[in-house]
Amino acid sequence: MNKKIKNALPFLLIVALLSACISVETEETPAPVAPKFITATLPPTKSGYVPPTPTATLESTLAPTLPPVTADPNCTDSAVFVRDVTVPDGMKMKAGEAFVKTWELINNGTCTWAGYVVKFESGDRMNAPLSAPIADTPPKKSVEISVSLTAPSADGSYTGNFSIHDASGKSVPIGTERTFWVKITVGASTNLPTTPSAPNATLPPVSGGGANCNYSTNAGYVNQIASLINQERANAGLPALTVNAQLESAAQSHAADMACNGMISHAGSDGSSVRSRVAAAGYAASYVEEIIYGGGGPQAALTWWMSDQIHRDAILSVKSAEMGVGYAYFSNGSYGDFIAVDFGSP
Repeated sequence: MNKKIKNALPFLLIVALLSACISVETEETPAPVAPKFITATLPPTKSGYVPPTPTATLESTLAPTLPPVTADPNCTDSAVFVRDVTVPDGMKMKAGEAFVKTWELINNGTCTWAGYVVKFESGDRMNAPLSAPIADTPPKKSVEISVSLTAPSADGSYTGNFSIHDASGKSVPIGTERTFWVKITVGASTNLPTTPSAPNATLPPVSGGGANCNYSTNAGYVNQIASLINQERANAGLPALTVNAQLESAAQSHAADMACNGMISHAGSDGSSVRSRVAAAGYAASYVEEIIYGGGGPQAALTWWMSDQIHRDAILSVKSAEMGVGYAYFSNGSYGDFIAVDFGSP
């Protein structure tokens, strides 16, 4: 046998096999076959005749006209603030610096957000537009809302408040509030919006964070979380929990530890457990339990806890008599807000 033909046979076999594989995965429309003859009954084609362009009548008849989407007149509107995506509170800006502020919120109602906008409400406008569109958002889904702003030219601390409005102009409640905000500092001003820590709550040293972990506390958030938890217990016919300073100290220590180490975990950076932290704070517990959250404020935390059975059971537990709430904000952390709640009974 000719050597060239002999060498070509394996190559031809491979090509044939590949062609067979391709034909299995690909659907092709066969090319029209020209007729072998033309019958005498066909009229001759006139010179210059242009056949009409076929219309897609089949496709148009197969595509039904969908009815327009209408809003449910009985739906309810509600929003939950989750976090600051950009420009955390108190961020320093240069005079006249342009920036984009972005928040993340959850559509917590039953209405679909279609045609909703964010509007400047009050405070320092910072060249905010009259309104900015919000992407269509189904119920129980999150959305990022952004506005383009400009820092004022004078040094100082500035706050602008914004609100969500539906297509008819009605404002959407955000928990118990109706606004969310942007807070910036221009120049060397140190007039930052800070809140002292809760009274009677000693803050023990935080392991792992080091001296560079300058987290901030918020007594308003601490009190709000405690109130929200007791409101849920009241709704369930359960007695309110008493705020205990020792439990609060243990919870605050763990919230700060999570903030400084960028973690959401019941295990401390030093390997501690909730029971060991509560004991270290001087609380002799017959029962202790902990819930934690990162990335949002009080209302966002409560909404998430109550939607999860384990956390809901902890909040509504009949075994708890007291609680302590800890909150820490660390702008360089993974989540921003860090919350810990310790429940206990002596």
